[in-house]
Amino acid sequence: MSGYPFAITASVAVVLFLVVLLRSRRVREKYAFIWILVGTVVAVLAAFPDLVLGLTRLVGIQTPINLLVSASLIVLLFVCIQLSVEVSGLEEETRTLAEEVALLRLDMERERATVSDLGATAQDAPRAPAAADTGARPVVPEPTAEVVDSGEGERRPRA
Repeated sequence: MSGYPFAITASVAVVLFLVVLLRSRRVREKYAFIWILVGTVVAVLAAFPDLVLGLTRLVGIQTPINLLVSASLIVLLFVCIQLSVEVSGLEEETRTLAEEVALLRLDMERERATVSDLGATAQDAPRAPAAADTGARPVVPEPTAEVVDSGEGERRPRA
């Protein structure tokens, strides 16, 4: 018994598995494309073994298995290079996003500090005793958002 039916069955199973992964959106098209291509080529070469012999003579390699192993290594090398490029891009994107989040967090903390300083200034503002004497209205800063204790240990702004 030859190994060709096994190779055809295995490559068809790989292609079907990739289609299932594509349909469930667990793998993107750009990554699945090369594997579907490899599975299809393996199925064709297993179905027509004379193609491998012809390619072996064309390339100048002694045995067909050496050609298949060499081709497999080249394909895996290209896949590794493609994944390295993708990981590098994602790493750069992650670093940029982390920097943006840090800058936004810093801005938010500065805003909170400004609001709490304004609240403390409003409470510490001395009442102008001379205002009653002159009839002028005392200058009181605008109140900031009022915070209400909900009774559950959580404070939230009043609606």
